[in-house]
Amino acid sequence: MKKLGVIGGMGPMATQLFYKNTIEMTDANCDQEHIDMIILSHASMPDRTASIKSNQTDDVFNKLLNDAKMLEENGVCAIAIPCNTSHYFWEKLQKEIDTPIINMVRETVLSIKENNPTIKKIGLLATDGTVFSGIYNKECERVGIECVTPDEEIQKVVMDIIYNQIKKGENGNMEDFEKVDIFLKKSGCEAAILACTELSCFKDNHELTDFYVDAMQVLSKKAITMCGRKLR
Repeated sequence: MKKLGVIGGMGPMATQLFYKNTIEMTDANCDQEHIDMIILSHASMPDRTASIKSNQTDDVFNKLLNDAKMLEENGVCAIAIPCNTSHYFWEKLQKEIDTPIINMVRETVLSIKENNPTIKKIGLLATDGTVFSGIYNKECERVGIECVTPDEEIQKVVMDIIYNQIKKGENGNMEDFEKVDIFLKKSGCEAAILACTELSCFKDNHELTDFYVDAMQVLSKKAITMCGRKLR
């Protein structure tokens, strides 16, 4: 039986949604057919966006690495990190351990390209840290997709939804999200990535169209298959 390691708590609501998604997406008829997991809810992890924007990343990296090593020592077959911004550290972390860390950013972009080979332009809804880091832009460029980030005004709306609504336990304001939706459509985006796990929580609270690709759901699917299970 393969075990999945999860570095979570960034934020806690997002981690519980990742767990829920993974359960619901696994083709299982009883408890024993689900994936064994070790979920480390590291809620005290310093804010990743603040760390990246201030260029003071050592503390976050060292804590993530310690978590990854602990999971590796406990025999997990793969590690999932349901936090998009943390993938800024993915390459550096992967060099330090043998256990594969699922690259949610790469898997999401590849999934979009596989499902729609002709797609040319996608929107990116993420934290300032993820946008600033360019991790999604890099993966989009690899497959020939233009990545559109919100202008300053709309990015403030996105950050407000993430930090002042979802992270504070609210459902999220749909009227605010509609402003974001209008911007993406006017920019000619053919799809948009929910590239923050708080936005995955927003999607769980509201009905969004297939225009929005949930990176966390992509992560759950990849985790299931890497653990040798089938998708429902």
